[in-house]
Amino acid sequence: MQQVIGSSSPSCSSTSDCFPLSHINTAECGSETSAEQEVRSNSFRQISTRESLMRSIVSFYICYLLCLCLGLACMVCVCLWNSRWRGGFAWDGSAQQFNWHPVLMVAGLVVLYGNGAVLYRIPLTWGQNKLPWKLLHAALMLLALILSVVGLCAVFDSHNAKNIPNLYSLHSWIGLAATALFAIQWAVGMAGFLLPCSPVSLRKLLKPVHVWMGGSILLLSIAACISGINEKLFFVLKGNASGSQPYANLPPEAVLGNVLGVLIVAFGLIVLKILSHHEWQRPDSRPENMSYTVRISVQLICN
Repeated sequence: MQQVIGSSSPSCSSTSDCFPLSHINTAECGSETSAEQEVRSNSFRQISTRESLMRSIVSFYICYLLCLCLGLACMVCVCLWNSRWRGGFAWDGSAQQFNWHPVLMVAGLVVLYGNGAVLYRIPLTWGQNKLPWKLLHAALMLLALILSVVGLCAVFDSHNAKNIPNLYSLHSWIGLAATALFAIQWAVGMAGFLLPCSPVSLRKLLKPVHVWMGGSILLLSIAACISGINEKLFFVLKGNASGSQPYANLPPEAVLGNVLGVLIVAFGLIVLKILSHHEWQRPDSRPENMSYTVRISVQLICN
């Protein structure tokens, strides 16, 4: 009996004979699982990066569209104010010549200046040659400077024709300082960033100063504009015998002037938000006369 039982259950010579699956290398299975997990995690990171970048770009274009709309609203308000309530425009030393002053200063020192400052932040320009965008930036700033200088000429001629003193108010000091700094900024930027003979070390030295000065000039311009609007409303809305209501009663002209000031401040805040956002800064590349390589994050969107 014992012999029958012993012959029916032969002994295993090795572990592999009793467990034929034991020859499979479990370490290899573990390594394959680890590789799959790494691929999966990389895929998740890429998806997360794409979503984050898409949100950043969408946020930029929302801010940029708001910037354009606020700039247009500023121009509509300042033109409507001076054409409807201030008698229109002329260039003969009269009050109508003065009306060019707020229009040109808002157009030059605020709207064109702000749009020229955020030009490099547009993501669609990152994968292109930087030189044409430098030239466009310089051209917009030059046009803004010319409009500002013409606006100053309008107010000086108007004051001189009526024997009104110049440069006595805080508004005039701030406005003149903003325009003078703007002219210096443009000349230094032209010499430092556009002339081929300017060394790279000089550009690296000037760049942070150029950026800081640009934001400071915008702040000075906003301060000059809102102080000038308030000063003008106090001068013309005195409630005298001409039938105009006092500023304290908040007539329609005063409402429009206040709205213009609020729009200018909002425009400036949006521009400063775009300029200060690190993710919206144009990635640097070398050399400048070649096409810029778009950042890897931008390439992920195109995949």
